[in-house]
Amino acid sequence: MPDYYQLPAMILTALLLPAFGHLYLRFRDARSLLWFLGFLFATLRMGLLYRLGTWDFVDGDHPWMVTAGQASIQIGSALFLASLSPLRFRLGRFKILYVIPFTLPMVVYTVLFHGILHGKAPSGPLFLIFPILGLLSLIAGLCWANAKGSLPVWAGVLCCAVAAIPAFWLLYATGPSLPLTFVECCNHAMTAVLLIAVFRRMSTGMLLSVMGFMLWASPIFLVLPMVAGNSALDTGLTRAIILGKVIAAIGMILLALEDQLAINKLAKEREQRARRETEAYSGIALSRRRVEDFDSQAGEICQTIVEHSRFSKAALLFQSAGKYRLAGSAGMSSAVVASLEELARRIPVTEFMAAGTAPRAVDHSNAYKLSLEPWMSPGDDLKRLHFTSVLAIPMTGRSVSEGALLLSGMRNPPVANQAAAFGGTSGEPLRADDLLPLEMLTARLQAKRSQTMMLEKLIDSEKFAGLGQLAGNVTQQLNNPLTVILGYASLLDETGNLDPQERKGVESILTEARRMRNTLESLTRISRQQSDQLEAVSVAELLSDLEELHRPDFLHRAIDFRINVAPSLPKVLCRAQPLRQAVLHCLQFAIEAVETQQPASGLAADIGPLPSKSIRLEATCEGHTVQILVAHSGPGFLRPERAFDPYVRAHSAGDTSGLGLSLCATILRDQNGRAAAVNLDPHGAAVILELQAANAATSASNTASFARAS
Repeated sequence: MPDYYQLPAMILTALLLPAFGHLYLRFRDARSLLWFLGFLFATLRMGLLYRLGTWDFVDGDHPWMVTAGQASIQIGSALFLASLSPLRFRLGRFKILYVIPFTLPMVVYTVLFHGILHGKAPSGPLFLIFPILGLLSLIAGLCWANAKGSLPVWAGVLCCAVAAIPAFWLLYATGPSLPLTFVECCNHAMTAVLLIAVFRRMSTGMLLSVMGFMLWASPIFLVLPMVAGNSALDTGLTRAIILGKVIAAIGMILLALEDQLAINKLAKEREQRARRETEAYSGIALSRRRVEDFDSQAGEICQTIVEHSRFSKAALLFQSAGKYRLAGSAGMSSAVVASLEELARRIPVTEFMAAGTAPRAVDHSNAYKLSLEPWMSPGDDLKRLHFTSVLAIPMTGRSVSEGALLLSGMRNPPVANQAAAFGGTSGEPLRADDLLPLEMLTARLQAKRSQTMMLEKLIDSEKFAGLGQLAGNVTQQLNNPLTVILGYASLLDETGNLDPQERKGVESILTEARRMRNTLESLTRISRQQSDQLEAVSVAELLSDLEELHRPDFLHRAIDFRINVAPSLPKVLCRAQPLRQAVLHCLQFAIEAVETQQPASGLAADIGPLPSKSIRLEATCEGHTVQILVAHSGPGFLRPERAFDPYVRAHSAGDTSGLGLSLCATILRDQNGRAAAVNLDPHGAAVILELQAANAATSASNTASFARAS
């Protein structure tokens, strides 16, 4: 009887092709494209090989039509496999899907048997070409299984062996025709297995797809005598196979729609998570008057990040006094924190997070995949603790990175196989919108910290401006009375009828009055309005003024204070008021240091022996650099490299450095200079301030101007 019952199935399958085309245009993924091509070849095969009344190309008179139909189903069944296990291998510069060498021998097999030999098995050595082609396809399948795709290697190899043994038996027992049908059935059965392995869920689309491909894998049973000899059973199984194609197509469309619903749900959850995360970060109070107060809340910030982001470990690096330090962390063990803190101090400020030094963590994000190994020392504990790389979001300043947010321990990471990349549900890949709230928080931290630093400098400037105004007013009020005192004392000194006791009193008045005048002149220089531009400043004059103003304080504290300025000391290019402030900070720290320890015997030989509780202020010139050394006989620095960090334990007596030395380093950096701390042998310590000589700076500037003019 005519097989008109096949016509509705073919029409339905053809009508579903536009749906697969729309899915590909909607998602633009490889899986939707392969599904579309697979059903396109399946429809082509149905049109060429189904017997519909007089439409019959399998009558023996159209061998190439039969070849096209058989090749179409071989290609289509292999494309379904490739959509669920899209592994590639490299051949030179090209990446080739495993499905190509797997399918190509079967296509050659089909062309040779149906097209060239017209469906007749050859005899003699020519027959060996068919098992050779089958063996080539088997080798490609074993390589495909060994590539660790959607199935474990052992499962893939087992499936290849189970399919190959009957195929070769059929080839020698029945001829070249049945192995093609058997390979087609095995491909469809393997597709059903891969559907279960990849999607791993119980849904309508999943059930329909698996059922459809299992029915589609049943044509091999039609050759069994118990089926072929029973017309009712043969007709029923044939109709079930034809219906299975429609069921598989509908099931795959439902699978794609279910995946889209899952994607939309996941996107909604990500949006809600990002909103909650942003709200949590916006609730962090970052307004502080001092930088050390701002930095002290780094641990709280990291804890908030760990609680609301996709990362279970977070740390904040801040730049301070030209070095990085670990300001706070959360979710990390104490060993990792200690090792990371040591590593932070070894990171050079000028090279950290420079452009092109690290790859982006995710496209369209400001986070980088940062390897810590370049800054690790031999035997570093971070290697033993397997903490060698992090995600880093830099806090970019005007010239260098002012710090970074380090992230690690991503929650629910994606699995490292192709199934996850093509729609697997095991893990969620990191996306740019996962990092966006953290990037916004980091940008806010950088802006607030810079604002806090500017506010701190403004407060200090206002304080010194007030002191300068006060000094100017005092100088103005005392100058006139002092002039009268000096005038009348000079007249008394010129009188000739004074007895020795009276003359001694007049000389004392003149001496102290002149000393007061020198003090007032120093105050006048201090209170003088400062320019924002760098200028040539006399270090000798500046240190002399400081000695004049603060020597009574040293005498009151019983501290031996000595000053030594090298002759012909050049001027330095800086702003006088900030430099005076930096030296005052160093002197104040030296005073606090010498008062925390019992009298010591002396200082290092390079600056000469000093008595107990002694401070020495020295200015020298080396080349084009002027050095100001503030040495004291107190305890040395516990860690000289961290002497300029605010509120760190400075020396063995237990006191902290406060903010003085930190401000000192900041001031020197603003003046194109630098500050260093050293311990002296056998005891004592010193702070060295280095500034560029004015004549060298002027010469360099003139050379640059001449070069630009040329």
